[in-house]
Amino acid sequence: MKKFFGFVGMAILGGTLTLGGYKMLFNEQVVINTTSADEMQTVKTSFNPAYNNKSAAIDASTIDFTVAAEKTLNAVVHVKNTAIRTQTNPYAEYLFGNGRGTKRYEQVGTGSGVIISSDGYIVTNNHVIDKANEIEITLNDKKKYKAELIGTDKDNDIALLKIDVDMDLPYVPFADSDYIKVGEWVLAVGNPYNLTSTVTAGIVSAKGRDLEGNSAIDSFIQTDAAVNPGNSGGALVNTRGELVGINTAISSKTGSFVGYSFAVPSNIAKKIVDDLLEFGSVQEAILGINIDNSDVNIQGVKIGKLSEGSGAEQSGLKSGDIIMKVNNVKISKFSELRGQLTAKRPGEYVDITVDRNGEFITKKVKLSKKDSFVSRSFNIILKDLTNKERKKYGIKGGAKILRNANKSLVYYGVKEGYIITAINKQIFSNASDAAKALDTYSGKGNPIYIEVINLDGERERYAFR
Repeated sequence: MKKFFGFVGMAILGGTLTLGGYKMLFNEQVVINTTSADEMQTVKTSFNPAYNNKSAAIDASTIDFTVAAEKTLNAVVHVKNTAIRTQTNPYAEYLFGNGRGTKRYEQVGTGSGVIISSDGYIVTNNHVIDKANEIEITLNDKKKYKAELIGTDKDNDIALLKIDVDMDLPYVPFADSDYIKVGEWVLAVGNPYNLTSTVTAGIVSAKGRDLEGNSAIDSFIQTDAAVNPGNSGGALVNTRGELVGINTAISSKTGSFVGYSFAVPSNIAKKIVDDLLEFGSVQEAILGINIDNSDVNIQGVKIGKLSEGSGAEQSGLKSGDIIMKVNNVKISKFSELRGQLTAKRPGEYVDITVDRNGEFITKKVKLSKKDSFVSRSFNIILKDLTNKERKKYGIKGGAKILRNANKSLVYYGVKEGYIITAINKQIFSNASDAAKALDTYSGKGNPIYIEVINLDGERERYAFR
């Protein structure tokens, strides 16, 4: 009997504990708080919003790229570069002679290009067609044409081609790249890995980007649109299908896309095209100032010295002024200033806004033509000759050494003020061509011969190996 009551007591106690636990865990009132996001405000930007502003999050599926793709696909072409190379086997040449140790072969490179006019002008990268003996263009409809090289700008990696056609071609209109916004959607159109008519999408990640190791272009548009080998020279367009850049480079340790790509802004590309068509070469514009880099924490570009007689000096700009804007475009670093000037021509006027001891002042400055150029291989600065100097020495062209930091030239007594008249027996007309000729020197066995006029008007010749 005692065992019976013991079992009953244990059963009652167990039931009580179970019921109490249920009350505590499951029968308590549960309150769920719900939140609703505020409606997004519609903000006008440089492109038409492609998402519903009633949603708190941007749904990528609602952004329509089809219009831009349709406008661009048929205006982006495949560029084939065929170059004839020679290879010499010194042992075969020694044994057989008469050039039988030399072999000629074809080297083929490919890239992309953008049709910019209905009559067949095409923009691409200089490195896509560099040293080409023959350039072939393939349109999106598979038709092929031989292309004529109109001109190139190696510094900004832009080349202009022309094909003769008997029809109006689709083309991509230029947009003003100054107004493209960081975060704006863009499309990269090109022919990566010989896959024609490829479109990828991304956003503008940064503007005015300068790349370490790149000595020329300091004002790239950076995007995360996938760009791979073969995309070079292709179009970067906004959602309206307008050209905002020419795809040029990627940042990669593998040679393939790993997250970022870079494009030459359309304003720079358009200015180069206009110069090549009108003058046959690029007209570089300068303010006439040296940059003071002593303060790395400032926002803007600090003016050091001003060149005598330059537009900057004549306008009333002063040493110590901090350039904040060019034509109402904000300037926070040198690459952005250089990008604005690269898109301008000598003789143009620009409004320069500076911070002078806390006061903002705007001056109208006439841009000058760049007349001094750096040879990085020789570490010297060359300047164009004046008409008076040409007449004095009876020469048609050449370049004066403005600054000489080359140890070999210094050793031989070549000084600042010497005039270089020929390089490898080739006469050149200006400092730009001379600097480019010197930069072909690698110092690896290929000799370079330099002819100069010294300070006494005497001619001297030097050989470097």
